Amino acid sequence: MKHRGAGTKTITVVCLGATLVMLTEQYIQINFPGLANMNRMASQVISGVGFIGVGTIIISRHRVRGLTTAATLWASACVGLAVGIGFVEGGILITVVMLFSLHVLPYVERFAARHSRYCNVFIDLEESRDLHLVMQKLKEANVVIDSMDMGESKGEGEGISVHMVLYIRKAVKRAEVYDILTKTDKVMSVDFL
Repeated sequence: MKHRGAGTKTITVVCLGATLVMLTEQYIQINFPGLANMNRMASQVISGVGFIGVGTIIISRHRVRGLTTAATLWASACVGLAVGIGFVEGGILITVVMLFSLHVLPYVERFAARHSRYCNVFIDLEESRDLHLVMQKLKEANVVIDSMDMGESKGEGEGISVHMVLYIRKAVKRAEVYDILTKTDKVMSVDFL
């Protein structure tokens, strides 16, 4: 529905491929006794699908995208392995729980995020010494800096990029924090997550 790289077709093909691997493993066990190792091919599917999943993970503008897609691909391969070996009930149960978690839990996450007092902020500054001014302005606004990481700015020229996890007290609104940061001298850009 979101037009992502791995949709229902990809997930179905991964699941069917994993099922075929386990059916092939059983076929070898029955027709060529002693030649099959029931764990070997399954472990190759798990590691192979993990490799495919890495290709779906993208980092852009301080956000990681594709983790759920990668996890869904991996889990669908596991469902295929379970169904292929004959554990159909487990495959069905996990599929139902996966569908529930993929379609219901995002609403729970959004609700929790809206009511959270914590927020992630990425700030690009011209120089590292300008960070002291930003921290002072946040302290004056009664905003607590829970944690902070610094790195080189990815923009043009020199500068630093600061990731802060802020705890915003009830009296302060996120819009006020955004205004404080954008109106502070030497702040080149602000990105809230």
